Amino acid sequence: MTITSETDLVAVHTEGAVITVRLNRPEKLNAVTQTMSEELVRIVRAINEDPAIRAVVYTGTGRAFSAGSDIATLDAYATPWEFRNRRDYCDALRELRKPVIAAVNGYAFGGGLEASLTCDIRIAAENASFAAPEIKLGWIGGGGMSALLASSIGASNAALMLMTGDPIDARRALAWGLVSEVVPAEELLPRAQELAAVIAARPPIAAETAKANLRAAANLPQEQAISYEREMQAITFATEDAAEGRAAFAERRDGIFHGR
Repeated sequence: MTITSETDLVAVHTEGAVITVRLNRPEKLNAVTQTMSEELVRIVRAINEDPAIRAVVYTGTGRAFSAGSDIATLDAYATPWEFRNRRDYCDALRELRKPVIAAVNGYAFGGGLEASLTCDIRIAAENASFAAPEIKLGWIGGGGMSALLASSIGASNAALMLMTGDPIDARRALAWGLVSEVVPAEELLPRAQELAAVIAARPPIAAETAKANLRAAANLPQEQAISYEREMQAITFATEDAAEGRAAFAERRDGIFHGR
């Protein structure tokens, strides 16, 4: 099936088994509105249901990855409870079963930082910067900011970002382990799509299971996480793809994987 966007504020492009999802509101630094959140929820569900899509690149148009939620729209929520129960774009990204690469092309602030943390792999342009500025406005992030940031860069570095709200540049993000690579801005999207294509060529059940295992490792005690991984290994070993992988290895050829 062909996945399309129902709003110009979110763009999608599919090439082979890779889909690129791009926030497309550059004049507002890709600040996310509720309409955009709801569209991302719909797109994520379509991606999960499409076996032809095996990897995702998530990025933004222009000079920002995303400045987070559009603050100008937040007063539209009648109550804090309504705000709490909104359909959130970070929640949508967490529901993706396919591997996701964040191509961070500028400002990743607030919910933009949270969105990047929700992705499995982060690659940054040299001009990228990262911040959790909510404290400057009197609140904190609510899309997994504290937990994901602390697990990514350590408690002290996370505290520095969360308690000051000040940005860090791409080189410091690389040194802290927030991103995997820093590349020139013009190479960012091609590099992210190249990496996504490599992942998409791997057996899809194994790739999605690797993602599930990483999430288990972050949320379970170590022995339980290892036990979970062992069970998932047994399941993937029994797939047709694993049999094809063993045959391809023995025959010294590339495997052809069908997600079965």
